[in-house]
Amino acid sequence: MTDSNTTTSVDDPHLWLEDVTGDDALTWVRDRNAPTLAELTDSHRFAQLEAQALEILDTDERIPYVRRRGEYLYNFWRDAGHPRGLWRRTTLEQYLTDSPDWDVLIDVDALAADEDENWVWKSATMNRPDYDRALISMSRGGADAAVVREFDVATRSWLDDGFTLPEAKSSISWIDRDTVYVGTDFGVQPDGDGSLTTSGYPRVIKRWTRGTPVAAAPTVFAGSVDDVAVHASYDHTPGFERHFVSRATDFFNELTYELRGIEEILLDVPTDAHVSVRHDWMFVRPRSEWTVGGTAHPAGTLLVFDYPSYLAGERDHTVLFTPDAHTSLQSFSFTRSHLIVLTLHNVHTEVTVRTLGDWKVVEQPGLPEIATVSILDTDPDDTDEVFWSATSFTAPPSLLHGDSGTEVTVIKQTPQFFDAESVEAEQFFTPSDDGTPIPYFVIRRRDVTSGPTLLYGYGGFENSLTPGYLALSGRNWIERGGTYVIANVRGGGEYGPTWHTQAQKAGRHLVYEDFSSVAKDLVARGLTTPAQLGAQGGSNGGLLMGVMLTRYPELFGALVCQVPLIDMRRYHLLLAGASWMAEYGNPDDPDEWAYIGEYSPYQNLTREKTYPPILVTTSTRDDRVHPGHARKLVARLEEYGHSVRYYENIEGGHGGAADNKQAAFKSALAYEFLWRTIGSSHR
Repeated sequence: MTDSNTTTSVDDPHLWLEDVTGDDALTWVRDRNAPTLAELTDSHRFAQLEAQALEILDTDERIPYVRRRGEYLYNFWRDAGHPRGLWRRTTLEQYLTDSPDWDVLIDVDALAADEDENWVWKSATMNRPDYDRALISMSRGGADAAVVREFDVATRSWLDDGFTLPEAKSSISWIDRDTVYVGTDFGVQPDGDGSLTTSGYPRVIKRWTRGTPVAAAPTVFAGSVDDVAVHASYDHTPGFERHFVSRATDFFNELTYELRGIEEILLDVPTDAHVSVRHDWMFVRPRSEWTVGGTAHPAGTLLVFDYPSYLAGERDHTVLFTPDAHTSLQSFSFTRSHLIVLTLHNVHTEVTVRTLGDWKVVEQPGLPEIATVSILDTDPDDTDEVFWSATSFTAPPSLLHGDSGTEVTVIKQTPQFFDAESVEAEQFFTPSDDGTPIPYFVIRRRDVTSGPTLLYGYGGFENSLTPGYLALSGRNWIERGGTYVIANVRGGGEYGPTWHTQAQKAGRHLVYEDFSSVAKDLVARGLTTPAQLGAQGGSNGGLLMGVMLTRYPELFGALVCQVPLIDMRRYHLLLAGASWMAEYGNPDDPDEWAYIGEYSPYQNLTREKTYPPILVTTSTRDDRVHPGHARKLVARLEEYGHSVRYYENIEGGHGGAADNKQAAFKSALAYEFLWRTIGSSHR
């Protein structure tokens, strides 16, 4: 660990690689891409892996997932003939058929060709209640920063005088047909600060009226430059129309206000709580213990209050869910008549449906008993309609449809992409270094007892890794005889907020101890050997791979490190990094650098250690996690005389791929590397 506590004074010979599109940096990238591609893409197996991945990603038999907007169901679709995608719609009657008649609204491939732009679709936000206009976000090459343009749905045309924004990490939402809330890069503001936070997101919200310059729009709310972001929204619910604004003071803490004219009414709830208002109910899920009305509620509880009474000072409430050591709240959704609560019990989904108002539990028939269930869409202002998704490690996704509280039926089914009958999924637990039981899933062919094993993990930001169909891994790894493992380490949300909060900042070491404990347990159970054990992770999971490389190299035969965080000395100065200081800590604070520096991969690489083979991948267009992290990891490994394989996609954003073809290539590259390093050559 380096001695200096001043980030800017670090003697870093590879700092120039942080120049994302600099000529020298891109020459360096191409010089390392070339040998990696020459080595890994020249085999028949690679061609097979890529073709099989692309077949899965492009197949017309995939479920076209939809969102209801008024009388139509909207879908965004990519396939071999439309790699950039189609925004389209149909009716429910048509959707229920085997071959729906789709009305194409925007052909992104045609648009990109016409405008000579590398457009990648981001989102469409439609106005209520008419749904005749849409704010379309598209980025160049897959970056987070996007261009916003207004689209007239009826005429299938772009509005030259509509709401448009240049490329930025903007926030924009409808108030009515002629008014929006907007946060973007407005430049220096009257208070002397810029309009963006140090994390690169909007700190100023304006109310923008059609036909007026956005720069002249009045400011309705502003946060601090040290906030992560500010946001504004309008609740269109008939009879309950309200305006809300919020300040994310860090990644996990937020101040929420109801805006009544110029009055800002603070919702007096814990800043780390998730809060939402529906009709005259306020729902609160605290992320730490909360004593309210004289009663202490554990983190992860779901409570409901009468919203007007709460604002008046009353604290009467109803508890809708209480977590325990094995069960946590994942999400909740509304229909016109019901509240639907999804929970995890030992990382398996459970569903509870309650009647709004009296909160009585009602049956929800038709859902599979053993599956990961999620809610894709509801139409709470008008109906009880719900679109559900159900899947497992071996069962491809099913789309179910029906009203809440009544029988639901399967209306779409993804085809099988591997022989699920020959595959089994098991859950195991192993104690971490501090004795905490860590769950993990093992998925393999029934005839496989030991051999090449790929361990996947993330461990951050309260993200849960739940069972889901392994189409690509099933075809290109499991079916070929490999074992696939998912570790539910701390830092995630599998057991509620405390599963995450204990691994924040100074507790970060728990993530790495948990993951390494799973790796050791796989060997102890005889499922694999260190030479045959690989690990893979991206983004925060890429940081996890960097720590496995530097701290636990003897446990692994290969590592795949994707779009990673690596230089934790400088992460908060690069792109969106400042927004993650609530997760990792501030490296400019000597006390916090003391524990960050213990694991930061870049500072802990040495010449002396023997490292397992590693494939590092990133994207030039990733404007969330800076590609400089991956570049500098490779440069330092080379500086110290270690072998490393590197591939950087010149576009693709944080996901590393801008279309299905790039995603298939990226997947095949990783699996080819793994088969060559920890697998058997004949597979």
